[in-house]
Amino acid sequence: MKEQDFIPAHCDAVIEKGKVTYRSPSNIALVKYWGKKEHQIPANPSVSFTLDSCATTTSISYARLDSKGDDYSFELLFEGKPKEDFKPKIKIFLSRIEKYLPFIKQYHFIIETSNSFPHSSGIASSASGMSALALCVMHIEKQLRPEMTTTFFNQKASFLARLGSGSACRSVEGSLVQWGKHDTKGSSDLFGIKYPYKVHSIFQNYHDTILLVDKGQKQVSSTVGHDLMHNHPFAEQRFAQAHQNLTELKSVFERGDLEVFIKIVESEALTLHAMMMTSMPYFILMKPNTLEIINKIWAFREQSKTHLCFTLDAGANVHVLYPESEKVEVHEFIQNELVRYCENGQYISDRTGSGAKRI
Repeated sequence: MKEQDFIPAHCDAVIEKGKVTYRSPSNIALVKYWGKKEHQIPANPSVSFTLDSCATTTSISYARLDSKGDDYSFELLFEGKPKEDFKPKIKIFLSRIEKYLPFIKQYHFIIETSNSFPHSSGIASSASGMSALALCVMHIEKQLRPEMTTTFFNQKASFLARLGSGSACRSVEGSLVQWGKHDTKGSSDLFGIKYPYKVHSIFQNYHDTILLVDKGQKQVSSTVGHDLMHNHPFAEQRFAQAHQNLTELKSVFERGDLEVFIKIVESEALTLHAMMMTSMPYFILMKPNTLEIINKIWAFREQSKTHLCFTLDAGANVHVLYPESEKVEVHEFIQNELVRYCENGQYISDRTGSGAKRI
């Protein structure tokens, strides 16, 4: 698929009004995307688990205007209340997707959105939020173009979500999604794809317990962090490493090799933060309790011979990953040893899911 394939031909169909709701999950990258080119194109490929419980539910009520407006006409409600500070980001998103959905200035939208996880809990909502929004506007196009296939619908929804937030393109489908051009069959920089190769049953219902170490706003945003990969002294080596790890994961997923899976996933997490600490200007998002948790995980894994591991997003919180077969022992360890390092003892229990759903 090329970018031009997502630009629709002229359409005479008209829909006067309607309402649509999608629930879209967040995701956690195993191979990290860090660094991007123009138009939200990733500097390296990534692969992620789609989550289940951590999700955004978005409804759009749409009504056709008497005449096409000069600007975008929309209202935004977050958890039932107007949210003016979200509106600039939505307006930027609409401006980016207008080329691909030329009808959007012909409608007034009431956008209502809410998260299943507490706001400012330290869980990035841009992936779930932007993918849910992209799916809703794609539903409107589907009404105008009913011949659209499900495959094309999902690809274009992922393509549009990417223009709002890069990682959002990995939240349309599940449970394992790759984004970024690679040797992987069907891979693209433009949208995420369901992982196309065999995946061992050990990775089904894989658990992710998210330890909320720090719920405050990050001192350096992910957008700034991505930009700092330009002219980074280790950028090219990092991008090559991501390709190599993604290649190696093919056999890991097929064999169910948890030992190698752990090494790749934890290395990717630490490399992500190493890129932050060696950029210019440099910065650190991990907190002392992040490191305490990592050391506790390493010690417990060695002692128990279980297969839990950690990964990190661009923040201080720790995602503890482990197979379904070990959940009882790992849950006990989390309760007894790790919860004390969470802000106000807060954590979220989640697992891999099947992707976004219309509700």
